[in-house]
Amino acid sequence: MMLKLTDDDFNRLVSYMKKNYGINLEKKRILIEGRLSNMVVQRGFKSFKEFIDFAFADKTGNETMQLVNKLTTNHTFFLREPEHFEYLKSTVLPYLEKANEKTHTLRIWCAASSTGQEPYTIVMTMDEYFGAKASMWDMKILATDLDTDVLKKAQAGIYTADMVKDVPSHWLSKYFTKIDDKNYQVIDRIRNQVVYKQFNLMDKIVCKSPYDLISCRNVMIYFEQETKNALIERFYDVTKEGGYLFIGHAESVGRDTKYTYVKPAIYRKISDKPAGARSYAGRITNI
Repeated sequence: MMLKLTDDDFNRLVSYMKKNYGINLEKKRILIEGRLSNMVVQRGFKSFKEFIDFAFADKTGNETMQLVNKLTTNHTFFLREPEHFEYLKSTVLPYLEKANEKTHTLRIWCAASSTGQEPYTIVMTMDEYFGAKASMWDMKILATDLDTDVLKKAQAGIYTADMVKDVPSHWLSKYFTKIDDKNYQVIDRIRNQVVYKQFNLMDKIVCKSPYDLISCRNVMIYFEQETKNALIERFYDVTKEGGYLFIGHAESVGRDTKYTYVKPAIYRKISDKPAGARSYAGRITNI
């Protein structure tokens, strides 16, 4: 049984997602009906209105989180948009190795981690670049997402054979364990280098120190320009001088950005101010 959204139900959901998460679903009516209908019926509700009323009245936030999990898109795969990882290895990591040679610390934030393929690809790329020197470096990266369900899958690091079919064979043997005929798991050494946390990109970004690289790919396509511009500005404020921003190839950064364009989907923070001149205090929900 496929329930139909009334105009009022649709507008309430669109307004809620845009106001709280910056996600514009104005042209996604069929998607909303398709993703929510079975869940609403299985939960025993007779209409979308009945479910929405119930979810919005839940003081714990559990119901709205389930709603958000259903409405967010989490399409991802290993080595998606490979140009980024090639550039990371050829240009970004050599620069960061030299820039951080005293501390041997890399601060990287994957801001839309989904089920983990992207942050694990970053870690594997770093591990391959540093080789025997990898153990000398603190290479833990922060990976955040709005969807709590995908974060659980990411932490487990278990993927079907189909999901790893495009992973290079030497990576598959080095970084994965075959746990049965159908599934592979990212090895502990790689998984332990990723810290997963739930984070809403509409919130203030509060961090202890700026990031060498922020990767926020293929999520801003759901944001309106004003929301996107504000997020890019917040990213800039927590990017280290000389650090990088990766976005999706289908996305763009506004002309007024403080970032310097490097190449398609890659930007860099190069300002006239000396490194460390910008204040980071009071900007963040500690991530």
